[in-house]
Amino acid sequence: MNRKSDGKIKEAAALKYEPGEDAAPKIVAAGKGEAAQSILNKAKESDVPVHKDKNLAHILSSMGIGEQIPQELYEVVAEILVFISKMDTDYDAEV
Repeated sequence: MNRKSDGKIKEAAALKYEPGEDAAPKIVAAGKGEAAQSILNKAKESDVPVHKDKNLAHILSSMGIGEQIPQELYEVVAEILVFISKMDTDYDAEV
């Protein structure tokens, strides 16, 4: 198992959201241990921004692939999406 320095098993999830197509962001990858590390490695290889939030990762990694996030997570995930969108806009302005 892939453990973090605090001894806990690493967890990760990847979300996808297509405005106008999806009612809410959905899980496209989720896992614990080696699967979580694989998700993080793929994100890094693909230059996909990673947001670290162990509580959110724990909730999302226990959900099924293709599931939409629950309504209780809309606000926190929306804040992350806005942050990532701003990062993309700032990056595009620099290039």
